[in-house]
Amino acid sequence: LMGPTRGTDWDDFGTWRRLHLHTWGPDHNQINDVWNGLNGALFQTTLVAETASGLTKAEGQFLRGFFRLLVCDLYGQVQSRPASAPAAAIPSVIARASVIDSIIAEVEAAVPVLPAFNTTNRAQATKEAAYALLAKAYLNRAVYKQDPTKPEGPYTFSSADMNKVIQYCDLIMANSALALDTYYWDNFKWDNGTASTENIFIRKNGSDARAGNGTNMVWATCMGWHYNQRPSGWNGFTTLSDFYDSFEDGDQRKRDTVAGFTNRVGSTAGFLVGQAYGPVSRSNNKQPGSIGDPIGPLYDRSGNPLVFTRNASIFFNGEASGIRVNKFLLDPNSINDGGWGSSNEFTFFRLADVMLMKAEAILRGGTATGGQTALSLVNTVRESRKASRLTAVNLTSLLAERGRELYIEGWRRNDMIRFGVFNTPVQERPNKSDGYKVVYPIPAISLSSNPNLKQNFGY
Repeated sequence: LMGPTRGTDWDDFGTWRRLHLHTWGPDHNQINDVWNGLNGALFQTTLVAETASGLTKAEGQFLRGFFRLLVCDLYGQVQSRPASAPAAAIPSVIARASVIDSIIAEVEAAVPVLPAFNTTNRAQATKEAAYALLAKAYLNRAVYKQDPTKPEGPYTFSSADMNKVIQYCDLIMANSALALDTYYWDNFKWDNGTASTENIFIRKNGSDARAGNGTNMVWATCMGWHYNQRPSGWNGFTTLSDFYDSFEDGDQRKRDTVAGFTNRVGSTAGFLVGQAYGPVSRSNNKQPGSIGDPIGPLYDRSGNPLVFTRNASIFFNGEASGIRVNKFLLDPNSINDGGWGSSNEFTFFRLADVMLMKAEAILRGGTATGGQTALSLVNTVRESRKASRLTAVNLTSLLAERGRELYIEGWRRNDMIRFGVFNTPVQERPNKSDGYKVVYPIPAISLSSNPNLKQNFGY
């Protein structure tokens, strides 16, 4: 994704440009906000992991491992303070080379107490959720063990780590309650809580007796949708045309007409390029309407046809520049109220990701199991998405497949770093960025409040 500036819209003091151009520093507001949010989660989960008992303790251990992995991945250092410590105690700091082993040990210790996944507990810590977290940890362990002055690699992936990835992926695939969904969009649209057969660990919209308050997926739609679409969007983020072109025609993940959605909202699932469609006013078809009104071509705010272009500039754009994304399809019955009542669940771990992790581990030297090869695993996923079978697969084509399968699910940066291409030039970033940018800086305010933190190399 890229956040292009549109006149005076989406400038925000260069916040979004700096992310795309890799020119952020310790003062970047989004980097600071994520750091604060994740450290707040670590504080809460530490209280549970260290003061509770039984299942609740195991759930706390899993969640602390999950948040520690995110902090380790993003910032390279993890603050740690016992739940019994005084409120004024300054946290110690664990380097990523050490914390990855602590994460693995703690989550592995929690597994025996956690329940097996059974579809109704997908918002809670389960054995399969822990196996997926452990597979992620072992898959990226070489990245986190890297010399912190050369965080961009190259990395040396051990066959022992890759065999652990395969072991945990196999344990997940052995659960008969999980299966690769026969329809890709069942994993994301408004009824994915009941329709998906492959979502392993999710966050619900609204509240849950055990999982707590959830998240709403309106942001995933409105961050890119135009003002005159329904729901009315914020006309911001776009995808790059190079990424769009990596999909073959016929691949459901690229573009698909969804029954009960496209005929009411006007948009297809996947990527939106060209003339936009949506509900139009019955009295003036150049004005947007509401759900229930006729579907027709939409117009921009100047009365011109709303035609999304293939390309966008990071600096200068019209309101229709760039390809838009529609992955978490909102409930049409909620859209007249802004979509806030749509019950989409956000997935952290799902079975297709697990299968592609196993394929990667095999390519990186792990021992294939169950008669599966990297190619057979990739083709199983592709065939379920109506994409053609590949005749061969290597690390380059596997990374591309992970991008097509997992876009807007939060794993792309992590994948690109592991595959050694995060700093590579892309559209609207013509120059290779500095290698140290694979780790974000520690916010300046946190350095001043915790002397145990040291700024990451290069910043």
